[in-house]
Amino acid sequence: MSRSDHRPGPDGDRRDLRTLPKAHLHLHFTGSMRHATLLELAERDGVQLPDSLVTDWPPRLSAADEKGWFRFQRLYDVARSVLRTPDDVRRLVREAAEDDVRDGGRWLEIQVDPSGYAATFGGITEFTDLVLDAVREAAAATGLGIGLVIAANRTRHPLDARILARLAAQYADRGVVGFGLSNDERRGSTEDFAKAFEIAERAGLLLVPHGGELRGPDHVRTCLDSLHAGRLGHGVRTAEDPALLDRVVQAGVALEVCPVSNVSLGVYSDLSSVPLPTLLEAGATVALGADDPLLFGSQLAAQYATMRAAHDLSDATLAELARMSLRASRAPSDLRETALADVDAWLTSPTEG
Repeated sequence: MSRSDHRPGPDGDRRDLRTLPKAHLHLHFTGSMRHATLLELAERDGVQLPDSLVTDWPPRLSAADEKGWFRFQRLYDVARSVLRTPDDVRRLVREAAEDDVRDGGRWLEIQVDPSGYAATFGGITEFTDLVLDAVREAAAATGLGIGLVIAANRTRHPLDARILARLAAQYADRGVVGFGLSNDERRGSTEDFAKAFEIAERAGLLLVPHGGELRGPDHVRTCLDSLHAGRLGHGVRTAEDPALLDRVVQAGVALEVCPVSNVSLGVYSDLSSVPLPTLLEAGATVALGADDPLLFGSQLAAQYATMRAAHDLSDATLAELARMSLRASRAPSDLRETALADVDAWLTSPTEG
């Protein structure tokens, strides 16, 4: 894709991005919660929220150092603490699905670490059953296709990750589509999680570790070599190494780029610095994602809108980003093909002027 392909057409080439069919491949469970729901559940149970989650929302965040990431994680943990009943979980999943449908979502892969909820909901298996029930109900109610990604926490022991990988493998034909590794990628040794990813790989799950956001290209290589990543959570800093970027392109490894969170966490100073054009010009497969709307204040369609504004992207480029998100997903083939045809139809629809 040449640089000229990013420019809008003479008529302004501005179609409504909320009607552009797309897949959402990078959304965290608690981070998908609506801000209004957080406030309501906290008030119900008398949970005292910090000002940054109430009057100063969305919070000002930075993960440039360990202290900054600790603040981010503390807010995430506070938000998770308001989920106390099965109905809370069902509500969160249903509202996340409704939000994605409103933004043109056709398929969602929502990521969760069951161990973070096990104490409240009776164990990791019981919680996974609950989430998958909630997924089925939300899919039926909204028409959105939904798959679950079970993710290990890299700040916990690698043996815990193996337990989660076995859990994910048990549900490989019951709604779980992938296995990930999340939290601060600067913590722990990624190579130590290779055994867990082998378990998930044998089960046919998509391998989707976080890498290439808070750490640079060397960590992307580690995710490829040690964890056999099929997609990379973030992966945006692959743009810093042309040889690595070419390897990612040739291997067909998709990058789940989350522009607003990249800037919020201090990875880039502003949205125009997110190197999306570099990735596209190299031929990379990119799927834009919202990461944690609860903490970053930005949903799925807004990721497309911010990149349109920051890089002057044409609707043809935005449509191709949507196609790439669908092709990189684990959506059923019939859903994917229908959505791809609808992307083509969107691109031939009238512009907003």
